[in-house]
Amino acid sequence: MRLARTTIVIALGVSLAAAPARAKNPEQPETAPQPGTDQTFLDHSGPLPFWFGGEMNTIFQTHPSFSAPYTGTNSFRPGAEAAMSGLLTVFTAYRPHRTTELILDGEMAFGGGLSSALGIAGFTNLDVVRNPALSSEPYVARLEIHQLIPLSREWEPNEDRGPISTFVMVPRHRLELRIGKMSTADLFDINPAASDSHVQFMNWTVDNNGAYDYAADTRGYTYGLVVEYQGPFLEARFGEMLMPTVANGIVIDFDLTRSHSEQFEVEIKYSRRQRWAGTLRVLYYQNFANMGSYRQAIAAFNGGVEAQPDVTLHRHPGNSKLGFGLNLIQELGGVARAFARGGWNDGLHESFAYTEVDDTFEIGFDLFGKLWRRRVDKLGLAFVTNGISDQHREYLRLGGHGFILGDACDFAQPGCARRAAGFLHYGRENILELYYDVHLWRGAFAAADIQFIDNPGYNQDRGPVWIFSARGHLEF
Repeated sequence: MRLARTTIVIALGVSLAAAPARAKNPEQPETAPQPGTDQTFLDHSGPLPFWFGGEMNTIFQTHPSFSAPYTGTNSFRPGAEAAMSGLLTVFTAYRPHRTTELILDGEMAFGGGLSSALGIAGFTNLDVVRNPALSSEPYVARLEIHQLIPLSREWEPNEDRGPISTFVMVPRHRLELRIGKMSTADLFDINPAASDSHVQFMNWTVDNNGAYDYAADTRGYTYGLVVEYQGPFLEARFGEMLMPTVANGIVIDFDLTRSHSEQFEVEIKYSRRQRWAGTLRVLYYQNFANMGSYRQAIAAFNGGVEAQPDVTLHRHPGNSKLGFGLNLIQELGGVARAFARGGWNDGLHESFAYTEVDDTFEIGFDLFGKLWRRRVDKLGLAFVTNGISDQHREYLRLGGHGFILGDACDFAQPGCARRAAGFLHYGRENILELYYDVHLWRGAFAAADIQFIDNPGYNQDRGPVWIFSARGHLEF
């Protein structure tokens, strides 16, 4: 039934897209205010049907040593260390028609994260690829068709114009259809103050809802279909996405009968007052994939069937995970923004696509630099607290590993003995992040960032940890 509904939506979108757009004034040239060219090296303000741009982001991070009475396979390492990551993205788009665009983006990730991006659920650098074994060769990030379906005669400037929506003018009321390779996080759970690790916060669970185990491969992309309604006061979007074959895997499972993900989000613009705008986003999602059961892994270990809990041995196609999210942004007089997020998932099956968080709450704000005569600079502060389900924490306590967490060593290795008290003295993972982003010139930015992480990996026996970061960003 779900696949049938999806097929009907596709057919409806294609048939409507073939109809001519109904503009209030079809002869009006496509001109509208665009993102300031003083913030990019290339001028994107013209009406040409082509879009070419790019960005390069480099993050250096380091931490001093911290207290840790034991360290296991997936632990955040207690000795002082440093790491540098880089992400280069090329954006291209072509609009053959005023209601159609074709998007093709290439990307290359290099370097790595602290402790190979292991040991902290709210990891410190969103740019880091979660599988350090992947090569740094270029890959296709996005390859999608984006179709507008006008529902009104009135057209207006595209306030969200950018690499994933290059239209200069858009209908005031419209449907938007996307199909192809994309990032689920491009379209769902967006927060204008906390979603972009290139000019805002860096932490995984500050820039995203940590409990939203959104469909993606280890690089953050998947294939899917997204249908949106967009209007001035209300937006709603539905996405049917593909899941990876294994947790944190690079290979996508195209068998929709056993593996897929649905997400539905409603966006309520409860205030549109100039400089006091406010938006609430409400999210529901459900994943179906070859996920392992924490309960079965715990039972097998306690029954003596397995020497060490291993959730990967208890995977079954079609296992599900459902969750919810709330996302709030409130402008404060044009000089600041307050934001908050909350998220929860059932935590019955293994964390599969994003990170090991089953419930989360976040609150923060950012200030615009015009308060101190630095118009484009930003200062941001956020606090997030992450938790996991009872079954998830028991699995880790007994010595199990997820794809990010697990302070136990491998029991099969010499010298590794099971601790009588277990490997997890559970406590919520609490994170405080502060950043300042400086606009240097045109598309050049630099930032300093400090993160304080208490109970890394939900373990009160380890930490706290201080993370110090420097970021360079070029926008083309």
